[in-house]
Amino acid sequence: MTIRAIEWDHTAGRDRAGAVRLLDQTLLPLRTEFRTVERTDDLVTAIRELAVRGAPALGVAGALGVVVAMDEAAREGWDEQALQAAVDRVRHARPTAVNLAWGVDEVRPLMAAGREAVLEAALRLAQEDESANRQLSRLAADWLLERIDRPRLRVLTHCNAGILATSGWGTALGVVRELHARDRVELVYADETRPLFQGARLTAYELAKEGIPHVVQTDSAAASTILRGLVDLAVVGADRIAANGDTANKIGTLGVALACRDASIPFMVAAPWSTVDLSMSDGSTIEIEERDGDEVTSWAGIRVVPEGTQGFNPAFDVTPARLVDAVSTERGVAEPRSGRDLEMLARATDGVTH
Repeated sequence: MTIRAIEWDHTAGRDRAGAVRLLDQTLLPLRTEFRTVERTDDLVTAIRELAVRGAPALGVAGALGVVVAMDEAAREGWDEQALQAAVDRVRHARPTAVNLAWGVDEVRPLMAAGREAVLEAALRLAQEDESANRQLSRLAADWLLERIDRPRLRVLTHCNAGILATSGWGTALGVVRELHARDRVELVYADETRPLFQGARLTAYELAKEGIPHVVQTDSAAASTILRGLVDLAVVGADRIAANGDTANKIGTLGVALACRDASIPFMVAAPWSTVDLSMSDGSTIEIEERDGDEVTSWAGIRVVPEGTQGFNPAFDVTPARLVDAVSTERGVAEPRSGRDLEMLARATDGVTH
């Protein structure tokens, strides 16, 4: 796939000063449409509506959002206080994924140097994200193939962690793509991922585009598929990883990890280092975003539960480190369940780049 979830269009916007171009993921796979974003509030809306989503892609959105705010401030004559408030709105648009705030924080110190300095840094961040995704995918494939003795692997994944969730290549699906490039994929089981079907709509879309053999299954089928011996490993992305390896990811991930532990097959998390939050010793204080219950009680505008029934809609869960066999990052592979956590990897790779 060459399509990009998020990029900077240098010729878009007023006076062709440039704007953010987003693939509207709320419309996939039935329609492929893009949003051109040149207002801060429109970017915040796109993030909250999940037109752009996935932790690494949100990191890029945060960095480019600072440029959008600076351009809007120049057009509208905002003072410094209004500008910083706009940047804060982008930074706090969604709470669980650390990458969004990280992306803002990476470029915010450059605001005093001017708009071009911020834009250059944001574009560099996007390039580095794709490079990191490719590296972590290679490392993950090596780790898996050293431990699983099958000519081709049967892989389960949950939610979408591919090109659509990143600036390019993908994390969990990047691992699948790397394995496929080595002719080592037999079949991918893609959980549909309720309530918004990111697996059925987005992961299956990517796998079909890549020609990777796959099926879509209901979330409730995942544990049975694993325990029946139909799966060799599960690989998922992440929205925030604590220092000990506790991992926040799309709701339903925890059940997959529990089934993998019972079946004694690897449960792997794949994410760039920007998703690691060493300020959190464990996942107990990760804020879990709770979204509108209508996402559970309705689909495509049609109510699917009785009137008066409310929806409970936590967007994420936290998988304890004791269930995580491996966390693959561009810095290397940590093994939290074995006691080799992200803090140890950070110390071992301090100052190392790939």
